[in-house]
Amino acid sequence: MTDDDREAERPVTVMVVDDHPMWRDAVARDLSEAGFDVVATAGDGPQAVRRAKAAEPDVLVLDLNLPGLPGVEVCKEVVAAHPKLRVLVLSASGEHADVLEAVKSGATGYLVKSASTDELIDAVRRTAVGDAVFTPGLAGLVLGEYRRLASEPAPATADQPVAPQLTERETEVLRLVAKGLSYKQIAERLVISHRTVQNHVQNTLGKLQLHNRVELVRYAIEAGLDEA
Repeated sequence: MTDDDREAERPVTVMVVDDHPMWRDAVARDLSEAGFDVVATAGDGPQAVRRAKAAEPDVLVLDLNLPGLPGVEVCKEVVAAHPKLRVLVLSASGEHADVLEAVKSGATGYLVKSASTDELIDAVRRTAVGDAVFTPGLAGLVLGEYRRLASEPAPATADQPVAPQLTERETEVLRLVAKGLSYKQIAERLVISHRTVQNHVQNTLGKLQLHNRVELVRYAIEAGLDEA
């Protein structure tokens, strides 16, 4: 059995952070029953940071309204410590400012608590493989914000870094990521495996010194690849 096969068979590890014990326990139970390995839970910000750094889950399901330390600060700290960790915000708020702040702090997805259990399970599963998952209507908001940022002139710097060289296939994958396609859709479009798409994305993230798919989408839009 190869390392890839072992990785594919390993259950996705998840940590659930929420200050309401009944809600936190219910989410953890639903995810466990769906086959995820819930490795930790936390009820406040500082506790979340400590346990996330210790447990290193694949996906952190994170509420924004936490005592001790706001969810966005928790997100910044744990993503800075473990760049491969993916954060799915699960919040009662659908306010645009909260969504954008969460994404800018490193979250790769945002789901409101009115979502069904099936939607949550699907969102965690997709977040684990690198998809950017948002409650319907919020994805367009985030994409629009990236377009706005991309249209602003970049600050002048004395030494502009040399643009990293991507292969033709990496550029092709990046273009489809910018158009909002999931990894599965990209694999089908290019007639390659889902894992090959993931490998291309990971290579591209490394070359561009980016941390997650959300940052990758912004880079692609700034480069105009979503319109190519």
